[in-house]
Amino acid sequence: MGVTKDGSRFLTTNELAAELRMTANAVRIMRHRGQGPAGAKVRGRVLYDRAVVQAWMSARFEADPLAQRALAA
Repeated sequence: MGVTKDGSRFLTTNELAAELRMTANAVRIMRHRGQGPAGAKVRGRVLYDRAVVQAWMSARFEADPLAQRALAA
């Protein structure tokens, strides 16, 4: 994950959805259920810190037994 077009380290819901290859609504639902990366509401928009998103993705890979088998091969 690099920096957004505007140089920010923060991602909007739409930018995160594009990075994760899912819909913005799916990202919203994951956040609402506490299953997605932590975000903070700023002026009516939810922003996600890239470092938090990367840590969340790393934890997902570590918790997935199929991903672990693929990495071990």
